[in-house]
Amino acid sequence: MKETLLVLLAMMPVLLAQTDMPRKPLSKDMKPVLLVIDIQERYLPMMASEEKDLALRMINGAIWIFRQHDLPVIRVYHSDLQFGPNPGDKDFEFPSSVIIKDDDVKVIKNYPSAFTKTELEAILREKDINTVFLCGLSAVGCVLATYFGAMDRGFEAFMVKDAIMSHKADYTEVVKEITETVTFKTLQFMLEYLRK
Repeated sequence: MKETLLVLLAMMPVLLAQTDMPRKPLSKDMKPVLLVIDIQERYLPMMASEEKDLALRMINGAIWIFRQHDLPVIRVYHSDLQFGPNPGDKDFEFPSSVIIKDDDVKVIKNYPSAFTKTELEAILREKDINTVFLCGLSAVGCVLATYFGAMDRGFEAFMVKDAIMSHKADYTEVVKEITETVTFKTLQFMLEYLRK
């Protein structure tokens, strides 16, 4: 009996990582934002082809559900100081199939984390945001760096499952396992909970 309990305790982090519901209780005080990160024409061809179509559909789904609840969407663009792409370049933009709007807040970053040397934190604080949901690319690069950047600054952070992608699909799976990840259905539930 004691051995079984020790095995279960040892497995608890793995079991919790495989559940779909957030580990922390939901709060009516949650004030969420969706960060759509780096799905630019320059970087999309570098992503695993088996993830790309589903991820783009799920990103649009996440944007749609945030709009249904009148919640903010922030689009984040990467521009390497030395190699671009630069604003105005065709490959700087998101694909036209992504349902972002011109009036969605736009953040341009030069480092992996969208919080590093940008106005993102100030924008979130001004809007009284305390919870960020992340989608985009690369799951193992800029999305993950922004996830940890959010947590370092005291924000709750969640990856939107199947709305993130990497250059290798199995790398994306690792990110889903080591972060708080919610499915589209759970995201809907969480946002509906806020509305009640």
